[in-house]
Amino acid sequence: MNIDIPVWKDPQGGIVACVEKIKVMNENLEELQQMAQDALEDAILMGCDEMQVKDFLVRLMQSLHNPYQP
Repeated sequence: MNIDIPVWKDPQGGIVACVEKIKVMNENLEELQQMAQDALEDAILMGCDEMQVKDFLVRLMQSLHNPYQP
């Protein structure tokens, strides 16, 4: 499965132009996608409900917090 990776922007809406930053961000998200896919496939093979697992993964992402926020 391929997902369109967006143009990364900073909090002010400017485009992140650093090639190395973009490379790291894209690699991290590709790894995350593969881990989530693996977890979903394992859950399905173990008899878990697909939609419940997907809903949990969405809630997991939404629960992440910014540790750099004051």
